[in-house]
Amino acid sequence: MPTLFTQEIVSLIRKIPRGKVTTYGLLAGAAGNRRGARQVVRILHTCSKQEGLPWHRVVNREGRIALSRFHGYELQKSLLEAEGVRFSEDGRIEFDRFLWRP
Repeated sequence: MPTLFTQEIVSLIRKIPRGKVTTYGLLAGAAGNRRGARQVVRILHTCSKQEGLPWHRVVNREGRIALSRFHGYELQKSLLEAEGVRFSEDGRIEFDRFLWRP
């Protein structure tokens, strides 16, 4: 049985609007553990497929995709771009325009 924190994270991820992103840390803080960003990563890794979560809408605090190239980066970027999210030349997402705060 998932913990309350896991349940809250899953619920929050489902709420991220199309064309917006949020960060691991913002999700953790909204779920009651400001220092739980790594737990959010674990939850995304283990629950995204089975829960049908929009995992691609979660990025790091710098507005960058945390996955490395050839290990999911390209897929995540293409999914975000398909939703209208734009990246700067250095690979950052403009938070002023695309950040969703839970």
